[in-house]
Amino acid sequence: MTQTAENSQWEKVCQVSDLTPMTGARALINDEQVAIFLVQDNVYAISAIDPFTNAAVLSRGIVGDIKGELVVASPIYKQHFSLKTGECLEDEGVSVKTFPARVAQGSVELAK
Repeated sequence: MTQTAENSQWEKVCQVSDLTPMTGARALINDEQVAIFLVQDNVYAISAIDPFTNAAVLSRGIVGDIKGELVVASPIYKQHFSLKTGECLEDEGVSVKTFPARVAQGSVELAK
C-alpha cells in the first residue's frame, strides 16, 4: 500500500534538523498520522497507526535492522515493520502504509 511520488505534490513537514536520528517523529498529513524516521541520512515515512492495536504509536518504536531490513518495532506487541515497504516481518498479511519522503533544501517533505 505504498503511494508513488510521481506527479505528487510535496508538503513540507519539518526541518531535517528537527529530527533525531534513529528516533521517530509524528506528523499529521491529510488527516493521517504519519511516523517519520531519519536513518543514515535517509528519511522514511510510514503510518503511525499500529495495525494490531489501532494505536498511533509507531513513531515511538525502536528502529533497527533485521537481516538487512531496516525496521521499526511497535512499542506495544513488538511486531517489526519495514521502513521501506511497510510490511510486517512477523505476519506477511499485515502492513502499514508508506509515504514517499524526501529532503529538499533542508526540509523534510512528504508526498500528498
